[in-house]
Amino acid sequence: MHSPARPAAWAGLLFGALLMTTTPARSAEAYDQLVALWQEWRTLERPALRDGAPDYTAATVARRHEQLKRQQQRLAAIDPSGWTRGQRIDYALVRAQMNGMDFEIRVLQPWARDPAYYQSVWTEQSDTPEHEGPTHHALVELWQYEFPLARGGEAKLAAQLRTIPPLLRQARLNLTGNARDLWITGTGTMHGQVASLDDLAAKTSGAGPDLRRAIAAARAATVEFVAWLEQQAPGKTGPSGIGKEAYDWSLRHVHLVPMTWDEEVTLLKRELARAHAALRLEEQRNRGLPPLAAPDNAEEYAKKANDAVTRYMAWLTAKDIFDVEPYLEPALRAHVDAFVPLE
Repeated sequence: MHSPARPAAWAGLLFGALLMTTTPARSAEAYDQLVALWQEWRTLERPALRDGAPDYTAATVARRHEQLKRQQQRLAAIDPSGWTRGQRIDYALVRAQMNGMDFEIRVLQPWARDPAYYQSVWTEQSDTPEHEGPTHHALVELWQYEFPLARGGEAKLAAQLRTIPPLLRQARLNLTGNARDLWITGTGTMHGQVASLDDLAAKTSGAGPDLRRAIAAARAATVEFVAWLEQQAPGKTGPSGIGKEAYDWSLRHVHLVPMTWDEEVTLLKRELARAHAALRLEEQRNRGLPPLAAPDNAEEYAKKANDAVTRYMAWLTAKDIFDVEPYLEPALRAHVDAFVPLE
């Protein structure tokens, strides 16, 4: 007997076969859309120039935010459900990066709240792949240069330093926030830039006139900026924190961490308790030894600290904890703190 359901079943099988043949093509097309959108976002994330420096003025930031929202809408319209795991991870990372830019514009606003955002001169490499805090888009990474500079290096460095005066002029328009702690610590950061430029001037005293002029102009602009920051400081009375709600949103949607502020505090308290327990056990183990004597002066402190580095590196080598590379010991000695009197 002919079953009326059979034509429907065959139609279902045929439709399924069509899906199997067309879905990979559609998935590839959708993934290409994701790649193209990510490239567009990378262009948007880097602001245009204003007088030769990145533009963080309020109107430009607002315009970029509207463009970002449109890009986020386009991202939400892409369906990654049929993609490979690696492609779905790419989708999640693109979404997190867009969320990060949105969070920076809505909440952090470092160009408006934090004078340290305008630090351009960096003398040391960060110990993370990127700088740990918000930074602008025209940094001068001095640690990447080898001194004395070749002529090509002088021209490149001079061009980078010439972005500092227009950027700091712009900063006086942009910095409208009221975050006192950020303002005070940021002022100290910019004081540090003056010192870095002084060191650079001494290091390049035999350089050509273009580089020397660029260094002098960058220093003068930074000194004027610091004076302006100090003049404005008494009027900065507000908090610098962003609050738990914003922090939790960033954890989940930008850093993709499935925890809250309160949960992280609990985790850190547990780690602190473990550290205290380990310290007490170590004190108990060494209870028969005489107490350690604090050094009385800088020379004694330096000798103790460097002797400790020597013993530590020898122990790492003898115990084969990990491969001891040649750069480890000088890097560790460079981080020996300065002497602080006991009182």
